[in-house]
Amino acid sequence: MMRLVKTLATGLFLGLISTAASAVPMNFVEGTHYFPTAEKLATPDDGKIEVVEMFSYTCPHCFKLEPEVEAWKETLPENVHFVKVPAIFRDSWLELAKVYYAAQAMGNFDKVHSKLFNAIHVEKRRLSTEDQLLDFVAEQGIDRDEFKKTMNSFSVKSKVKKALVMSQTSGITGVPSFIVNGAYRTDASTAGGVPELFNVINFLIEESSDN
Repeated sequence: MMRLVKTLATGLFLGLISTAASAVPMNFVEGTHYFPTAEKLATPDDGKIEVVEMFSYTCPHCFKLEPEVEAWKETLPENVHFVKVPAIFRDSWLELAKVYYAAQAMGNFDKVHSKLFNAIHVEKRRLSTEDQLLDFVAEQGIDRDEFKKTMNSFSVKSKVKKALVMSQTSGITGVPSFIVNGAYRTDASTAGGVPELFNVINFLIEESSDN
C-alpha cells in the first residue's frame, strides 16, 4: 500500500510539474528569478547542458527537497546532465563532501546518500567529524578502513577541491541552489517557491539550448 501511495504521489508531482510548465508563461527575469553566476564556471565538454544542485547533508531544506528533485530529474531531456555537488561553507561540510565522493568512488552511493540524510534529519544524529562519519559508514556494512583510505585519496580530494572552488566562485549564498550551464544560479526563494524553482530551471535550460 505504501509503495502504491508513493508511486501515485510521484506521478502527481510529475504531472504538476508538466502542467505548471505548460500553464505558466516563461517570462522569468534575470535579477529577479535568477542571477548570473559570479563568474562563468567550467562545464563538461560533451555538448550537454549541465544542471548542478549545490547541497549539504546538514541542510533541512535540501533534505525536504530531495524527493522532488529526484522526481523532476526524471523529466529532463537527454541533452541535460544533472549532477549534485556538495557545497562547502565550513569545515564539517568538507568532511561530508569527502563522504559523498568516497561513496561514489567505492560504488556505495546508494548505501550512504539517503541514509546519511535520514540519520541527520530524522534520527537527529551528530555526524560532522571524520570519526563520526566513518562509524556511520561502517554501520552500513562498508569497510571502515577502506572507506577512510578512499576519503583521503587524491581523486576524492581533487573533487572536494573543485566543490570548494564552485562554492566560493559561483556566487551562491545558501543551499539548495541550482546552477545552469555554469552561467546562471537560482534557488527556491529567488524563484518564488518550489514549483516555480523547477520552472525557472527549465526556462534556463531552454535558454541555454537556444544559445
